[in-house]
Amino acid sequence: MASGSDRNPIIIGGLPSQVPDFDPEETQEWLDSLDAAVDERGRERARYLMLRLIERAREKRVAVPEMRSTDYVNTIATKDEPFFPGDEEIERKVLNATRWNAAVMVSRAQRPGIGVGGHIATFASSASLYDVGFNHFFRGKDDGRGGDQIFFQGHASPGIYARAFLLDRLSETQLDGFRQEKSKAPNGLSSYPHPRLMPDFWEFPTVSMGLGPLGAIYQARMNRYMEARGIADTSDSHVWAYLGDGEMDEPESLGQLSIAAREGLDNLTFVVNCNLQRLDGPVRGNGKIIQELESQFRGAGWNVIKLVWDRSWDPLLAQDRTGILVNKLNTTPDGQFQTYATETGAYIRDHFFGDDARLRDMVKDMTDQQILHLGRGGHDHRKVYAAYAAAKAHKGQPTVILAQTVKGWTLGPNFEGRNATHQMKKLTAEDLKRFRDRLHIPIADSRLEDGNPPYYHPGRNSEEIQYMHDRRKGLGGYVPTRVVRAKPLPLPDDKAYATAKKGSGQQSIATTMAFVRILKDLMRDKEIGKRFVLIAPDEYRTFGMDAFFPSAKIYNPLGQQYESVDRDLLLAYKESPTGQMLHDGISEAGCTASLIAAGSAYATHGEPLIPVYVFYSMFGFQRTGDQFWQMADQLARGFVLGATAGRTTLTGEGLQHADGHSQLLASTNPGCVAYDPAFGYEIGHIVKDGLRRMYGGTPEENEDVFYYLTVYNEPIQHPAEPADVDVEGILKGVYRYSSGERGEIPAQIMASGVAVPWAVEAQRILADEWNVRADVWSATSWNELRREAVDVERYNLLHPEEEQRVPYVTRKLSDSQGPFVAVSDWMRSVPDQIARWVPGAYQSLGADGFGFADTRGAARRFFHIDAQSIVLAVLTELAKDGKIDRSMLKTAVDRYDLLDVAAAGPGATGGDA
Repeated sequence: MASGSDRNPIIIGGLPSQVPDFDPEETQEWLDSLDAAVDERGRERARYLMLRLIERAREKRVAVPEMRSTDYVNTIATKDEPFFPGDEEIERKVLNATRWNAAVMVSRAQRPGIGVGGHIATFASSASLYDVGFNHFFRGKDDGRGGDQIFFQGHASPGIYARAFLLDRLSETQLDGFRQEKSKAPNGLSSYPHPRLMPDFWEFPTVSMGLGPLGAIYQARMNRYMEARGIADTSDSHVWAYLGDGEMDEPESLGQLSIAAREGLDNLTFVVNCNLQRLDGPVRGNGKIIQELESQFRGAGWNVIKLVWDRSWDPLLAQDRTGILVNKLNTTPDGQFQTYATETGAYIRDHFFGDDARLRDMVKDMTDQQILHLGRGGHDHRKVYAAYAAAKAHKGQPTVILAQTVKGWTLGPNFEGRNATHQMKKLTAEDLKRFRDRLHIPIADSRLEDGNPPYYHPGRNSEEIQYMHDRRKGLGGYVPTRVVRAKPLPLPDDKAYATAKKGSGQQSIATTMAFVRILKDLMRDKEIGKRFVLIAPDEYRTFGMDAFFPSAKIYNPLGQQYESVDRDLLLAYKESPTGQMLHDGISEAGCTASLIAAGSAYATHGEPLIPVYVFYSMFGFQRTGDQFWQMADQLARGFVLGATAGRTTLTGEGLQHADGHSQLLASTNPGCVAYDPAFGYEIGHIVKDGLRRMYGGTPEENEDVFYYLTVYNEPIQHPAEPADVDVEGILKGVYRYSSGERGEIPAQIMASGVAVPWAVEAQRILADEWNVRADVWSATSWNELRREAVDVERYNLLHPEEEQRVPYVTRKLSDSQGPFVAVSDWMRSVPDQIARWVPGAYQSLGADGFGFADTRGAARRFFHIDAQSIVLAVLTELAKDGKIDRSMLKTAVDRYDLLDVAAAGPGATGGDA
């Protein structure tokens, strides 16, 4: 691993225009030499000499400007390719069998009566890229450590299954269960890499394009973080991310390249399969995607290896003394190369080599068939091996390998290089015969003519299968494999939650700060304190978490090589190579990727981490919701804090910061356990139970969920925990917080989060002014109440002969006399989730619509969710039931000026924004 100064140069290169020339005569000699080279040997020779000088300068560590892109040829020269240690003939047979079974599996999945389809062209193009990795590079987990982490391209999953079949990891029955996960259970195979669906096989969900490269970067970083903090030895782990060139258009694919370069993640390799096609057409028809990506990765500070041409081009390039061939390769657009992949050798001779006598002369002794088979580098095992070996050997930078291939390679003329290849799923009998012949698969014509082609296995004792097993044993076991070896964590006792139980006394604090106080006590625990991973997008101070700077420190592999401007302050900004806090800058996507990598460390490396990701509530599920699905799919665990939550709580920020819907978005994620707590003691019980569910048991007992808590920035006085607190109610989603003690007409107010104090104020007004005795319920989780009720209804639907179960919310409220009014700082759809199961008349109040900047009081009056509006809602429901006269409603509207936003007053002030 390179030193810090080597890995993070502040100035990478540049021309010293400001430096005076101390030896003009020597300078002129160099310039004269260049002029002579141009005059006597030509510009191409001079260019070659300049490139060699630049290469030597870099070897001597002389700073020279980076080139944005290089010629459209392989980065690794033929003379520099290492010895290939494999048996290429055996590997070819293995790969042919894998190719066949992958295509057949998808074709059989498209048979009449099933028709679930699949994708075959992506793997066909990238098969060699994977095969070399499987045979020579991918490290397994048999040594009890994490091995390599491989982010397989989602659409290539059929090939990974096909290889696993040859290794007896999957059966023929399972291959026939491809994309039939329930109807063929337990033999169904997921369509793409899905750890939740196949938890012993896949590690990383990648088919949501762009999340694979993003996740791989932060996985490599997490590996370094865990090693730096002494949690796991990840020194032998390498992260491989297999990506598509079209996928690189996703902003997530390229958006975080700089952090990988900045932190010198030489444990990371991107392999971009440049088959020049998107799903429906060319990636860059008029351009060159490899050249474009090269410039982007070079500019970001990555090591770039281009793997463009296979060995059949080597003799031609060796003849190219004038550079005419390289120039032709440089100037031919991708759309034309895609056409060459579908045409004859004669066409290529005429259209590629035919417009220059020097090019025609190069191929004059080659047959059209030989010209046709001038191939692409991503299909050449030796070239691929050389690229991988160079990537592993390179230090100080992450590496990207840009490998050119043909989409649908070997599948025949109806598939190879066609714009529609991605959507083609079914091979005709003639397609199958051509495919079989090309791969030398020993299957008779008669077995291909009924439309249901057979799989091929050369035999368990065959030379090629034994070779595959031997290679995997030598590399530490089979991949992909997901193993959970983590042991239960010893959890803190009640002392860690004592501060929260006491309340805040006369001090007013926000629920965000209440959580931070609990976290501070948990991090002091000798057993699990070091396992907390704090994550925030440049907002630690906003959330009151700068208190952790002096003790936990901010992780930076380079340490802090400057004097902090606030170094004299008690809460000074402090970076350290062993820091516990991840400060990912203003990037919610990067923070969420860190969250996922940390939250799945219990499986990836057998060492549980407890990530705590705190962010502006609005910028969580809305901005990075796809990643939260990825988190659930990857079975990651941890705590997610939507701070500054609510539509009306973050007073001055306005529409784009006002979150009134993330709880609803969270409800759509089956892996998310979402709470909207009101007080510190509620948060304490929720966090305690979350640690128990996610980390306190054996691998079989721990639950694959993550917790989402919405917390607020509005200061309130937090009550002490009642002696008879209803812990079960807090955890299940609702408990009676305050019983009405005055008034004769009963009613119920249900509130969550920051709305509970409004409900308490409404309770007082109803008793004092309207003779209504209202109970206040703290609804800590509308989502969990609904989830449990849906489960109960599903059980009752399928078990009509058994005693019918009753949802928890119905049982909990059954002895309380309505009406029921629900209120929160969320849109009405959030509390409306439970309306079906509330045993009485039910009305919800919510902040529907766009947020805006104003005082809290004005905003709540505008949405009619403040205490006085709650009073009106209760009275309205009582009037509907005939318990009060309807004329009282107009009296209430007038008394509280409910039609005048300005009449509400500013409401509570304070809190970080």
